[in-house]
This record gives sequence, C-alpha cells and structure tokens, in this order.
Amino acid sequence: MSERAPSQRRVHPGQRARSFDLESEERTQRELHLARAQGDAYGEAFGHLRAGAVSDSGERYCGDYWIGYAVGPAEGVYEWSETELAWRDPGNQNLHVAVTVRDAGDGRFVPGLRVVVTVIDPLGRVLGTREQPLMWHPMLYHYGADWKVEVRGQHSLRVEVEPPRFMRADLVNGDRLVAPARVQFNEVTVDLETD
Repeated sequence: MSERAPSQRRVHPGQRARSFDLESEERTQRELHLARAQGDAYGEAFGHLRAGAVSDSGERYCGDYWIGYAVGPAEGVYEWSETELAWRDPGNQNLHVAVTVRDAGDGRFVPGLRVVVTVIDPLGRVLGTREQPLMWHPMLYHYGADWKVEVRGQHSLRVEVEPPRFMRADLVNGDRLVAPARVQFNEVTVDLETD
C-alpha cells in the first residue's frame, strides 16, 4: 500500500520535505496556490491511471520527491526517426513501466530528470537496468519504457533519480530538488500474458 499522496498530505511525518516559504518576496501566495493546484491535478490524473488498466502501482515519499510507478501491458510509441515521428510497436516487450516523480512540496511533476529503473524478477535476478525517457502521454507525463519479462509474479523495481539540472527561479524557494533519490518497490505484481 502506498503512502498518501501530496494532494492528501504535503509533508510526510518525521521527514524533512521542504514546503514553500509563503513569506517569499518573489512569489505570492496566489502563485503558490496555483502551483499546488497543478500538483493536485497531476496527483488526480495519476490516481485515475492507477485505478485503470495497470497490473500494479504505488507511490512513496523519498526526500524532495514523491516517486511512483505503474506497470501494465507494453505500449507502442511514436519516436523520432531522422526527420519525423514514426510509430513503433512494442515487439516482444510485454511490460510498460511508468515512473512518476513529483515535487514533495507541491505535488507537481518534475521534468528534466535522469530516471534509471532496474527490474528484478521473482527469483532475484536482475532483468536489466535502463534509463527511462520522458514520455508524453494523453493524460500523464511520465518516465517510461517497455520491458520484456519472462515470468509472472512479484517483481521489484529499483528507481534512481538524479536531480534536475534546470534553472530555478525564486531566491527563497528555488534552492530545492538538489539531492539524488533512490527507492525500491518490492512485491510489484506483474500479471501479464508472457510468451
């Protein structure tokens, strides 16, 4: 069972999530309210995805972030060929791993990250480690990739997040999202048809 999302509780008890300083001279309370509304909307969309056609999902608080996952059937995607988008079917891959990373202070999706996922099968064998690129999705930006799994059952997902290198505005609130994060989700149910 995952912990409560930021839309339900912004700071996890006993942890040091940095909330926004409402006394910031550079950002008004209205702007911070709008940022939190964006986070709440993203959290609602992730909740909708989790309630839909996925085998398993979860979310955990980790430092400056809420890191979540959803696993389900592999998906085709558009990818850039040299000059245009081209559709690519999943081929022999049968599992899509979606990772969400949200700012623990306001719940907004954090773009520009390097997200690396390791999938571990029920016998403890590492199936692979790879960077998951940012994916546009009709409902939910996420870091995603398709994988080939050989067996059903309880897998583990290790998610490593490097902090974003983008610039940050606001002298008071902008010094955030600077530490890497690592979380492992155990007992992730992979219940798909396998070859």
